[in-house]
Amino acid sequence: MLRICVIGGSRYFGKRLIERLLTSGHRVTVVNRGSSAPPAGASHVVADRDDEQALRAALGSRTFDVVVDQVCYTPRQADIARRVLGPRTRRYVMTSTVEVYDSEDSAAPVREEAVDPHTVAVDLDAVLSYGEGKRQAEAVFARDPALSFTAVRVAHVLGGADDFTGRLTHYADRIREGRPIAVPAVNHPATYVYVEEIADFLAWAAGADFTGPVNAASHGPLTTAEICAPLEALFGRRAVFREVESGEVSPFSFRRGYAMDNARATALGHTFRHTSDWLERAVGETLGGRA
Repeated sequence: MLRICVIGGSRYFGKRLIERLLTSGHRVTVVNRGSSAPPAGASHVVADRDDEQALRAALGSRTFDVVVDQVCYTPRQADIARRVLGPRTRRYVMTSTVEVYDSEDSAAPVREEAVDPHTVAVDLDAVLSYGEGKRQAEAVFARDPALSFTAVRVAHVLGGADDFTGRLTHYADRIREGRPIAVPAVNHPATYVYVEEIADFLAWAAGADFTGPVNAASHGPLTTAEICAPLEALFGRRAVFREVESGEVSPFSFRRGYAMDNARATALGHTFRHTSDWLERAVGETLGGRA
């Protein structure tokens, strides 16, 4: 049994992660701002992670075996967490993102060493994009020699009736109504992961002892057309793709190649499924089977 602190985790795969940890018998403490209660069985600490003194006071004398940080978006947040929680835990797991590779353009799936957090410049006061914020947050944790740290770089997540992103709905609406879907002239495939699968992986990573970044993605990158195929079957209509040279494109369409290589996770002992095993189910869950 581990004492595990989860920062955030009030929705989507974070909620599933907490449920898995509790089912496995771990003692779970959830830290959030109090907007939502954690699942039954978890302790609850209400604090604003951006307020260092308030976070320190709310945690009191608590210590943990593992911290799983679901909502670290900036190097400033990472720096506060490192100072407050670093001395309280033996292991720190940060939920990062495939978007740390948003400057890559690779025909081959990208390996973790493409973005080494030890070489990323950090500016605690800059206003940053999502990907750059995550890159710099990783760097803050990775450079703390006293911290056993891993960054889980999560692929694009699909599935679940509680998918709040609206990305699959974007495609569903256009296919159902016969409206065109904007895609780049050269539309690269990307890596994805099923919502239940990433919750499994994070729960597994919490109990492991590896360090450094690790890519978390199902086998089988998907094109926009492949994501739309189950929707075409559901609505009985073909997707209409409109190629655009510049400007906004649909959510899962990419002008660059940066699909992730999951070989490190596999070598560490975790088995990911293939997207073909779950894509139809994921689409059905999110759309509720409605035509």
